[in-house]
Amino acid sequence: MLFTKALRRDLVNLAGTVFATLFVIMLTTSLIRLLGRAAGGRVDTGSVLPLIAFNAITVLPVLLVLTIYIAVLMSLTRAYRDSEMVIWFTSGRSLAAWVRPVLGFAGPIALVVAVIAFFVSPWAERQASDYQQRFAQREDISQVSAGRFRESVSANRVFFVEELNEAQTEVRNVFVTQKRGDLVTVVVSRSGRIENERDGTRFLVLEDGRRYDGSMGRPDFRLMEFERYGLRLESRSPALADQRAKVKPTLELLRDPTPRHLGELSWRISLPVSALLMALLAIPLSAINPRVGRSINLLVALLVYVTYSNLTSLVQAWISGEKLSFGIGAWVLHAAVLALAGLLFWRRMTLPRRPLRRLVSRA
Repeated sequence: MLFTKALRRDLVNLAGTVFATLFVIMLTTSLIRLLGRAAGGRVDTGSVLPLIAFNAITVLPVLLVLTIYIAVLMSLTRAYRDSEMVIWFTSGRSLAAWVRPVLGFAGPIALVVAVIAFFVSPWAERQASDYQQRFAQREDISQVSAGRFRESVSANRVFFVEELNEAQTEVRNVFVTQKRGDLVTVVVSRSGRIENERDGTRFLVLEDGRRYDGSMGRPDFRLMEFERYGLRLESRSPALADQRAKVKPTLELLRDPTPRHLGELSWRISLPVSALLMALLAIPLSAINPRVGRSINLLVALLVYVTYSNLTSLVQAWISGEKLSFGIGAWVLHAAVLALAGLLFWRRMTLPRRPLRRLVSRA
């Protein structure tokens, strides 16, 4: 039909616009957050772009669910505002006739959400975790940024390097302070370089510098000048595998059904299911009441989505904490939302008939 084709065209156009807007907002916030962490030395500057890409993949299912919801809501709201729905109702069609074209639009996107949530998103989480762990395992001097103070692995040594070459093997104007109990050692050098021993030990060899030895609470320090001075670079202990449930493949969650794994599995299941349910909810929620205003239905729709999203996270937490069984938590919330959608459909479909009944009774 003409209305159905027009609806699909509007949904596709609105979905592209909404998704592009949400995606740009997500990229901007991720870039700001990761650049702040990189400036603080918690993330490698060379890993910012890969981490943004992996983060985009992990939040993509949520963005697609929001895209479906907003696109259906805005499209049908425009139809009410332009009186197209009046023509639809007077032609003998009900609101339920919109279910099939809307689900036809939301179904393929929900399938994409399922593929990403079950397979692609855990892979992206593992890749992001590997990037962060590799940076955490680097030696002291490898984590030094030019012009910034950095603490060592054992938290008893502080580095400051004014210049660092691209290969991170030579440094200029080095300041190192080390504390052992009450003893304090300060080393200042014009230059230095990293040397590797045969046994794999790495040293920062400083040249043309001075060393000051003293103790806390005493003003006198012992001065020693040197031509070469070696500092052993500490390495971190081997990293443990990331045991978070969100980084594990779906098949592993199924093979090892612990409460945390079941909680994560319920979250992944909820993403494609919520895509379809939110598309259904958007149909009755898009109705405009001229006496109330055009924006009230948008506020109600926003409240419904926020409540549904928070309850989904709450159910996941309850399943992980063994407060709710997976057999109940995996479907009870979605069944309640489906019942709410059915109630709203019934209410919207019966309201237009009441004025007609009054007119018939008066005649």
